[in-house]
Amino acid sequence: MDREKTIVRTSIIGIIMNVLLAAFKAAVGLISNSIAVTLDAVNNLSDALSSVITIIGAKLGAKKPDKKHPHGYGRIEYLSSMIVAAIVLYAGITALVESVKKIIHPEAADYGMVSLIIIAVAIVVKLILGRYVKKQGEKVNSGALIASGKDASFDAILSASVLASAIVYLIWGISLEAYVGVVISIVIIKAGIEMMIETLNDIIGQRGDAEIGSQIRKLLNEEPEIRGAYDLNLFNYGPDKFYGTVHMELPDTMTVDQVDVLTRKLQLKVYQETGVILTGISVYSFNTKDDEAAAIRSRIQKTVMEHDWAMQLHGFYADTVNKTIRFDVVVSFEIDHEEALGILQQEVKALYPDYELQIFIDVDAAD
Repeated sequence: MDREKTIVRTSIIGIIMNVLLAAFKAAVGLISNSIAVTLDAVNNLSDALSSVITIIGAKLGAKKPDKKHPHGYGRIEYLSSMIVAAIVLYAGITALVESVKKIIHPEAADYGMVSLIIIAVAIVVKLILGRYVKKQGEKVNSGALIASGKDASFDAILSASVLASAIVYLIWGISLEAYVGVVISIVIIKAGIEMMIETLNDIIGQRGDAEIGSQIRKLLNEEPEIRGAYDLNLFNYGPDKFYGTVHMELPDTMTVDQVDVLTRKLQLKVYQETGVILTGISVYSFNTKDDEAAAIRSRIQKTVMEHDWAMQLHGFYADTVNKTIRFDVVVSFEIDHEEALGILQQEVKALYPDYELQIFIDVDAAD
């Protein structure tokens, strides 16, 4: 709830400031006949609209889970970020078209001292606003707020270029209006595309956060029974809402009751420390008494890891009585999984022809 309130409060501040700046800049643009200042005003209006979309996204995303959406509505925030990116992109394209028209059909601008003061104040306000909004976005992990903060900082730079072009015109009589408008347009378009790509990556699904992944593995490996934690997968259902699955290697002497106690303890520990809900903890067993099995593991691991695309071998278990061997291999994305499996089966079968093999190929999904 605090997160939602922070997003809404910050967005409202952004809306108020952007509407005021847009009004002042629009007045300056119309009075001075400046296309650059007018486009800057339009950009402020698009920022205000973006803040409105951010509020709507935060409100909808904060809805509690229900039967139809058991994991909640957090991903709606990614859709709101996409809409914000589309608005920014549209504003940039429109501004570019108008700027090109002004280059083809130039009109002289007429700046006054009041106009220059308003632009200068707008630069300072945008710098302060951008820093504040970005800081609040990082505080509550809101992609839309962070994007808005960055956009506001860009706006300050763009306003500075408008001010510079005005000073150049007043001193040397050289009109750079339309050309500055083109530069502003290109920067806005670039920002819109970057925002869209970043949001698309969140929607499609990105590699798990390296810092969170490392922290979870560290928490798991602190337990004396655990030999290793592998195959960590993090699933994002909105900002600050992660579910995860992981495999653990445990000694083959542990009972089901002992494993149950351990996994419940770990689920609580990981959630309290990272906020990640481990919905699935699978178990590998490893040999503790069989020296022959240990020798088999050592030989197979050496063979497997000779391949550059083989990143890790884990979950190894050899049953020397029933003649079975099973293990997982993490491979890079540089090789087809079926091809890797075929190579490993052929090589291991050559080493131990009497054994039944169960080799599983894993994806390196989290750092």
